[in-house]
Amino acid sequence: MGDKQPFTQTIPYVLVEKASNQGVYQEDTIIAEERIALYLNGSKIIATMSIPKDQDAHAIGFLLSEGVIESIDDVKNISIAPDGLSVYVDAKINPEHLQNLYHEKTLTSGCCVGVTGNFEGKIIEKFIATQMQIPIGWVWELLESFEVGNLLFHTTGCVHQAVLHFLDGTSIHAQDIGRHNAIDKVMGKARLARKDTTQAVLFVSGRLSMEMVIKAAMHDIAILISRAAVTQLGIKTAQMLGITLIGFARNDKCNIYTHPSRILLDQTHTQKAAHTTDSCYLTSR
Repeated sequence: MGDKQPFTQTIPYVLVEKASNQGVYQEDTIIAEERIALYLNGSKIIATMSIPKDQDAHAIGFLLSEGVIESIDDVKNISIAPDGLSVYVDAKINPEHLQNLYHEKTLTSGCCVGVTGNFEGKIIEKFIATQMQIPIGWVWELLESFEVGNLLFHTTGCVHQAVLHFLDGTSIHAQDIGRHNAIDKVMGKARLARKDTTQAVLFVSGRLSMEMVIKAAMHDIAILISRAAVTQLGIKTAQMLGITLIGFARNDKCNIYTHPSRILLDQTHTQKAAHTTDSCYLTSR
């Protein structure tokens, strides 16, 4: 499995093959998983199962995703306990959204602990007005770099990755066992670095269900790409919020499900979409 990576441990196991029905002792590299508690203004608000890495970014990304804080400027202080299992944030908060987080949690398909909050009109208006276009060739370049850049996945086979690719050529990476955690972490890193996420494309490894699309919308992401599948509600939500949703980006192919005008294709080799609106199911390459 190669050299041991941080946040992993090596454990023994028995490999059994049908051809021989005999066991062979081997070793495997397993990802670490811990319960991380988030304290906001002195009160514990939630605990997540995640990799004990980038805990501060995870906390900031989560609070922004849920609308509990409006911007990174609302954060007064952030610290991590010595054991890495608790994160403490002091911040100016939106009390209404915090109460929704406490009382109106909706269990989603996002790895069992995804939570949806309030996501109303201001996002829709913002994304209707968003203008960004990238050439399809850039998607292929992002796909290639995404597949070779996730060392922790290649070591363990057990993590999701989220990558923000900015139009200036820079990128930010984050990994976690939960696909929603990976998004929160990469967004938190971007906010802590004062990066403008309106100038970035988000590439993720997990399926794009409704809450994944909403997380992208909460951080002003106009183009969301995944190697995995999309869900019906994910497509509906992306169409409503004005997000370009791309799934199955692998093996030199991708499916553009909504708002395809942001992806600049070679028109001489592009079949006419089945729909005349800015919502379609269009396979590229």
